Amino acid sequence: MTAPRTYPGPPVDLPLRLDGEPEPDADCDVCQALGEQRSEARTKGDMSRVSDCNVEIRNHPHKGRGRRS
Repeated sequence: MTAPRTYPGPPVDLPLRLDGEPEPDADCDVCQALGEQRSEARTKGDMSRVSDCNVEIRNHPHKGRGRRS
């Protein structure tokens, strides 16, 4: 007798996003500061912080542009 299956299905394979880094908005002080923090983090080898800055830049709202959903 085989054991009953205790999971809903096979694992899901999520692709790695390689769509590049977001560019900080040139007219936004917050985005510019995040861009500088990202550069400093990359210099220090802190790729987790680089990723965090990318998320913040990508999601930062601007006039005429809503949050990305």
